[in-house]
Amino acid sequence: MPVLPFFITAIVPVLLLALVGIAGGIWVWAALAYLSVIAFLADELVTSPLAVTDPEQGEIGANALSCALAGAHFVLLAVAVLAISGATGLGAGAQVAAFAAFGLYFGQVSIANAHELIHRSNRGLFGLGKWVFISLLYGHVTTTHRLLHHPHVATPKDPNFPPLGLSFYRYLPRSLWGNLREGYRIEAARAARTGRANPYRMYLGGALAMLALAYALAGWGGVGALVALGAYAQVQHAMVDYLQHYGLARACLPDGRYAPQGPQHSWNSPHWFTSLMAVNVTRHSDHHAHPARIYPALRLEPGMPCLPYSLPAMGVIALFPRLWFKIMDKRVQDALAHAEGERPCV
Repeated sequence: MPVLPFFITAIVPVLLLALVGIAGGIWVWAALAYLSVIAFLADELVTSPLAVTDPEQGEIGANALSCALAGAHFVLLAVAVLAISGATGLGAGAQVAAFAAFGLYFGQVSIANAHELIHRSNRGLFGLGKWVFISLLYGHVTTTHRLLHHPHVATPKDPNFPPLGLSFYRYLPRSLWGNLREGYRIEAARAARTGRANPYRMYLGGALAMLALAYALAGWGGVGALVALGAYAQVQHAMVDYLQHYGLARACLPDGRYAPQGPQHSWNSPHWFTSLMAVNVTRHSDHHAHPARIYPALRLEPGMPCLPYSLPAMGVIALFPRLWFKIMDKRVQDALAHAEGERPCV
C-alpha cells in the first residue's frame, strides 16, 4: 500500500490542530469533527478495501511518515497544553472541545504511531517512539508492549487481555496497574542480570521533565492539561487493547501450556479511514504474527476475526457493558469455535 493515503489522512488533523493554536475559534470544532463524526461516517459510508504493499518495499516512506508524525506530536503537545490551559484565550467551551480533539489525536494517532516506532530495529526510530510515549507520561508501555503483551497475548499473564464477560470498567484498572507493575518487574530483573540501568528511571525522569516543560509553558494549568491529556491517551490505549483482544483466549494444551498465538487471537477492523489515520493498527492479527512488518504491508485476510464496526465506534459501545456483551460474546464464541474448537485457559 502506498504511504501517500496514510499521509493525507493523518496530516489533516495535524493542520487543523495547529490552527487551533494559531486562530482558535472554528478550527477547534473542525478538528474535533474530523476526528470523530467525519471519521465515523467515512468508515461506514465507504467500504473499498485497502491495498497492501510488499513487506520489502515502502519502508523508507513508512518510516519517514512515522518520523514526521512523531515530530508533529511534540509540537501539537505544546499547542495543546497552551490551548487547554487557557493561555491562548479560548473560552471554556472551546477549551473542553480542544481537550477532546487533542486527546483523540494523541490517543488514536500519536500512540498508534509510537507503537509502530518501538517495533523498529533502528535505535533512532525506537527512541523516537519511546519519547512520544514518555511525553504522554506513559513511557513504561515501551517495555510492556514488547516484553509482556506480545509474548503472553491472549493469556492471563498479559494484563492487557480481557477474558470473556469482563467489562471495560473492570478491565481498565487491572490493565493500567498490571502493566506498570509487571513492566517494572521485568526491567528490574533484566537490570540485575545485565548490569544496565533500569529504563523506568528514564520513563519517570522523562515524565517529570515533560511536566516541568508544561509548567514553564503555562504554569499549573499547563501541568494539569498535560496530566489530563496523558490520562486520556492512556485510557484510549487500554481501550484499543480491550477491543482488539476481548475474549479471544489461547487454548490449553494437554501439558498445561498455552497454544501458540495465531490470527484467531486478535480482533481486526476493515474500516479504511481509521486504518489510514492510525497507521493500520487495526490489522492486529498480522501485526502479532509479524511485529516488525511495516504498517503499509500489514494484511487482513479471510478468517481473521473482525469487529462489526470501526475501532472508535466499538470504543463507544464498550462504554455500555450490556450492549457490548450482547454484540460481542456470541462473536467470541463463534470465533473460537471456528478456530478448531479452542478451549480457553481462562
